[in-house]
This record gives sequence, structure tokens and C-alpha cells, in this order.
Amino acid sequence: MFHGLPMLIPDGLYMLEIDRLLRPGGYWVMSGPPISWKSPCKDLNRTIKILDDEKLAREDIASKLCWEMVSDKGAVSVWRKPSDHLHCVQEAKLCTEDNPDTAWYINISMCISQLPRVDLVGDSARGTMEKWPQRLAAVPPRIANGGIKGISIRAYKHDYSIWKRRVELYGTYLKDLSRRSYRNVMDMNAGFGGFAAAMSKYPVWVMNVVPANITENTLGIIYERGLIGTYMDWCEAFSTYPRTYDLIHANGVFTLYIDKCGTLDILIEMDRILRPGGAAIIRDAADVVLKVKEAADRLQWRSRVVDAEDGASDPQKILIVNNSLPLPGK
Repeated sequence: MFHGLPMLIPDGLYMLEIDRLLRPGGYWVMSGPPISWKSPCKDLNRTIKILDDEKLAREDIASKLCWEMVSDKGAVSVWRKPSDHLHCVQEAKLCTEDNPDTAWYINISMCISQLPRVDLVGDSARGTMEKWPQRLAAVPPRIANGGIKGISIRAYKHDYSIWKRRVELYGTYLKDLSRRSYRNVMDMNAGFGGFAAAMSKYPVWVMNVVPANITENTLGIIYERGLIGTYMDWCEAFSTYPRTYDLIHANGVFTLYIDKCGTLDILIEMDRILRPGGAAIIRDAADVVLKVKEAADRLQWRSRVVDAEDGASDPQKILIVNNSLPLPGK
């Protein structure tokens, strides 16, 4: 579902982008004028004729997008995107790019994003979605339908079980997880969203970040699981306020960027968006974690290197950062 205010959506270009973001059968909720402009409105700078023209223009664009109006009451209007394009005659052209999921530093296109083909009317172009919370563990339609090359149902289920085990271990190192001390959590390299799914047993929400420079674009899988996410290049600053997150998880991030930007540069950005007293979990190859530990000490982070799930023989190590603890010797 997408909720938007009309004054933030001035023309058809933005409605095309909303159409691209919505899953097949998704909803757009729009509130305020020009929806039912005859309702009480304090906007004295827009005449009734202007509001009426805007409403007609929105309806015309929605018709070209094959959206169906499902509700129009008071100052709220609800539109539904079609679940397929079988019998939809568009006046706007369909996009023809090879990868419609590409979105990092890409301009908005004046075309309709094509839905995957279906055989029968009523079938969803992305497959049937489970209801929440079953949706979190169910195999996402993109994987079930073979929509992402090289990612199998077996690999997805294996990933899900691995992260349940890993988060169990994290809970033994960060006791504050079970004490409701963390709420805003980020996963800097989210993969299928397995960390966020395993964290659902705690009262937290997780921002799942998919690095823009990796070959496997898994952001669609994350959203199909009912999670939230975004793209990011960790050699750049993340678009958020300082001191935003209580807990940051970084799995393989420093190996991924080892030839692109400095370890300390990434840690400084993590430090900027981590609240005072916040925590971090950094999982990587053993030699990389030791280098990160040296840089973390320069930032006066309270950290320690611990074994991963398989003990001392595990090729990975984990850096546990808990800045709520006092510095050694103080």
C-alpha cells in the first residue's frame, strides 16, 4: 500500500512511479483535496475549479494505468493496481528495459512498468501472497516462480534457518535485546531479509539495506516477505538523521567494500547514525573483523571479538559492540 498527499503528487510522472512501486493488486490511498473537494477544506489559495480539474486529471491518469477506484469517501480515495495486464488496454506505453527492478540512481521513466505474464485472469502477476505473519516465513513469489536467476527455494529455506540460529547467538551476547532496549534496527547487508525475519520475535523493526553494488538484487524478496528496505552504497552517507538507530547489523559489509572505501570511513558513518549507547553486530571473515576491531577502538567503541556459531573453527568472527557499557578501566 502507498499513501500520498495530492500536493506532493503534481503530475502523472509521480503516479507512474507509484505504479512501479506497488505490487500487483496493491493499493494507493490518497487523502485531502482534490479528493471530494466539496468537503471542508482550509486551502484558500485553490479555487473549486482548480480542485475539480485536478481531481479529473488524477482520475484520467489512474484510468490509463488501469487502476480501479475501490473507495471514494470524504477526503480519502483508494485505488487498486491491477493484478495483471491481460485485459488492460493502456494508452501509456509499457516500459521495455531489461530489469524493471533497477532503481539506484535511475531517472523516472514515462512508461508503465510491465507486470509478469499470467495465464488466467485473476491470477496475480507475482503469485499469491500469504497473510501476515505467515508471509514472513513463506517462500516469496519471486523465488517460487523462478523469477530471480540462481536463487532456489532450497537456498532461501536454508538462509531462513541459518539466521534463526545466528540471532539466537546474538541474544546471548546482547542481553538488552530481550530487555526491549532496542527498537530501531538496521541490517546493512540484508540479503533475503533473514536477519530481520529472525529478529521478529523481539519488539523491533528492521531497515533492510541492499548494497547497490552487488549482483543479487534481493530488495524485491525483502518486500514480498512484508519487510521494509532500501538500496545503499556504503561508501556514501546514508540519508537519515544522526543518532537514528539503536542497533546496527553488518554482515560481510567490510569485505564487500574492502577495495572501494576505508574501514574507518564506514565505521564513522555507522557511528553517526547510531544513537549514544547503541550497539552493533559486525560479522565477517576473521582477519577483517580484527581490522575492524582496531578501527572501532579508535572511535572508543566498547567492543569485543567473539566466536560465531561453530566456535573457534568457524572462519567468521563477530565483533559485538555495546556502547552502553563503560570504557575499560573507567
